[in-house]
Amino acid sequence: MRRLGAGQAAKICNNMILGVTMIATCEAFALADKLGLDRGKMFDVVSTSSGYSWSMNAYCPAPGVGPNSPADNGYKPGFASELMLKDLRLSQQAAQDADADTPMGKLATALYGNFVEDEDGKGRDFSAMLPRFAKRHRV
Repeated sequence: MRRLGAGQAAKICNNMILGVTMIATCEAFALADKLGLDRGKMFDVVSTSSGYSWSMNAYCPAPGVGPNSPADNGYKPGFASELMLKDLRLSQQAAQDADADTPMGKLATALYGNFVEDEDGKGRDFSAMLPRFAKRHRV
């Protein structure tokens, strides 16, 4: 097993959380759309309740909702999807080496892998999962 430094371990763990929470945030907006809930109203409720997260409040993946983010600029990357995929793969290698169970990290890695390698995610911000889910793709 390869030993990681504290900084690298923290970065891998942080970005695994970020990848998972961004996917959940994008899924929730796509579901809200299908349920007829206005995105702005959803943001107002979720951003001030138990759904509060950095992905929702600081980097909202819905254009025109919340603070300015890459979603408001055609999903031009602030943090590219392929970089998220790289970090998620690192997290899963570290999890395997440490015999850690990370099912959400594993699923996020698979979703970003499909998004970057088989869909239109390459060269787009990692928050561009929202239009991906809005199209109702399945893994």
